Amino acid sequence: MTQIVSSLAEISDRYKALFVDLWGCVHNGITAYPEAVAALQTYRANGGVVVLVTNSPKPRAGVTEQLGQFNVPSDAYDTIATSGDSARSAMFRGAVGQKVYFMGEWQRDAGFFEPLKLLDHPIHIERVSLKEAEGIVCCGPFDPMADPDVNRPDFLYAKQMGMKLLCANPDIVVDRGEVREWCAGALAKLYTEMGGESLYFGKPHPPIYDLARRRLQELGHDVPDGDILVIGDGPHTDILGGMGEGIDSLFISGGLAAAETKTSHHPHHESLNDYIKREKINPTYTIGRLR
Repeated sequence: MTQIVSSLAEISDRYKALFVDLWGCVHNGITAYPEAVAALQTYRANGGVVVLVTNSPKPRAGVTEQLGQFNVPSDAYDTIATSGDSARSAMFRGAVGQKVYFMGEWQRDAGFFEPLKLLDHPIHIERVSLKEAEGIVCCGPFDPMADPDVNRPDFLYAKQMGMKLLCANPDIVVDRGEVREWCAGALAKLYTEMGGESLYFGKPHPPIYDLARRRLQELGHDVPDGDILVIGDGPHTDILGGMGEGIDSLFISGGLAAAETKTSHHPHHESLNDYIKREKINPTYTIGRLR
């Protein structure tokens, strides 16, 4: 049974580091949540380490720039692990071939194809048409408001050609302000359901947690999993990810699940428990909003 808490401060002294989700937790895709920022600043001031762990397809530098635009101050976190960096590493190792068909918004996602200096011998990646491609790199839909099913004809061809789809953002949906948008995870899910092979590198899959631990080590912190707390609003990304890694979690019920859990300031107890059972998740703690 999850423990409902009113603030991060109630439990934060039990953990040396936080793996914190961004969208729906620290910001809403437009601007920061002031209470969340203040909670993280206080945690850091008391000696804790904050790793922002996000399913953004952007490289770390791109997310840092975006956080500034959203008014998330740099003293609210120590470092960032993105699914984009994890997926880029796989792409430049040849996970889906050298000639790739790109899905996403190029103006937003161009950084995904920037050279990766961490690898000794990255392969050269060439963006080509679907007919010429060896595999698919998916950072998101071409139109985030369109039903993912519009991609079915292209996916049918790709599946028949044996292409793998590299998913740089396993999120199914996000809320940008009051508007819900489809993410790359919805396309990868469709491709898998059609019989294609999708490769995932963000939450809840292990590679991004391995990257988050390396980010901690880069800062000189060797923190055991028992001293880490995962925080986020995604039941099937943040919470399942924490469960899979054996790490305690704090579920933000006022994010993606606000309606189902009847969360205003705090979640409705019975609705929350029904939701947890239905989604087969087991968060250690639950809070309405990060504060």
